[in-house]
Amino acid sequence: MKHRMTFIAGATIGYVLGTKAGQERYEQLKRFTRQLQENPNVQEATGVLRAKGEEFAGAAKSKAGNMRNSKGQVPEQAEHQDQPTVHPG
Repeated sequence: MKHRMTFIAGATIGYVLGTKAGQERYEQLKRFTRQLQENPNVQEATGVLRAKGEEFAGAAKSKAGNMRNSKGQVPEQAEHQDQPTVHPG
């Protein structure tokens, strides 16, 4: 999401700077952005996405910790390292 917002911001800046009526268009985009930010539906969706992101990050952190703690306890991987992988085909 962060990368998408960065891209959108960059595209908007490039568009505004590249237009002849840059100032007018800039003001129009600014008004639209403000209206969008103040929209209750957008604020609610932002809150939901933020909560889901925090939940996902917590789960990923926990999973990474579990994987770190179980390092070296998977003997079947060592057995198969010398054998080539053959795919049916």
